[in-house]
Amino acid sequence: MVTLGIDLAAEPRDTGGCAIRWAAGGATVEWVGVGLEDDEILRRARDADVLAIDAPFGWPTYFVEAIHAHHAGRPWPVESWDRESRRRLRLRATDEDVYASTGITPLSVSSDTIAIPATRCAWLLERLGVRDRSGDGGVYEAYPAAALFQWGLRYRGYKGRDNVAALAALFGEVRGRTPWLSMSSVDAGLCAGCDDAFDGLVASLIARAAKLCLTARPAGDEMPTARIEGWIALPDRGSLERLAAP
Repeated sequence: MVTLGIDLAAEPRDTGGCAIRWAAGGATVEWVGVGLEDDEILRRARDADVLAIDAPFGWPTYFVEAIHAHHAGRPWPVESWDRESRRRLRLRATDEDVYASTGITPLSVSSDTIAIPATRCAWLLERLGVRDRSGDGGVYEAYPAAALFQWGLRYRGYKGRDNVAALAALFGEVRGRTPWLSMSSVDAGLCAGCDDAFDGLVASLIARAAKLCLTARPAGDEMPTARIEGWIALPDRGSLERLAAP
């Protein structure tokens, strides 16, 4: 099995990725890169068995319906501007589920700059032929921060130039918890020094967890919404050490 993780940004220069080849009892990082253009992402996705992308796969249904009505000149469907209405406009069902499980609120795809990578993601999903955004067995939505939390690792304060030391320490922790994962010194240096590459690595690990059914799936009544809005593949707690199991 080959998993591909993509840390998708608005611009290619900030987009990182990682491909891991898995075998019984071990895994090898085959490639780590940054500065990924769309064509390279699509090419590498074709060579992978499972893909996980760190970007929202859709928008809140409530938000889409409200904006569509407003754009068409119909009455705004939100009856009152209360806290619950604002929350439904901001957050998807999967965002609420992640918050309930971890206490972490994902960035709002309808009211934050994460909407820009989400539009790029929508373009990629169309070309990948993804119709079921809940995780169709081959393509999953990843959220590295929540995955790191579930694995008992640092999940905040490791990004940006001011947090290089924290990133290196976090990468060292991941290596310590995954002795079965082999990688070159060049790839290791890139993951330890660039958070885009590191998040690509985490996304690739999430892809493996999702394929092994070690991530939360939508409940039956959540599935119709998840297929439209997207669903974050949140790993089970303690699943990191189980990823290389036969």
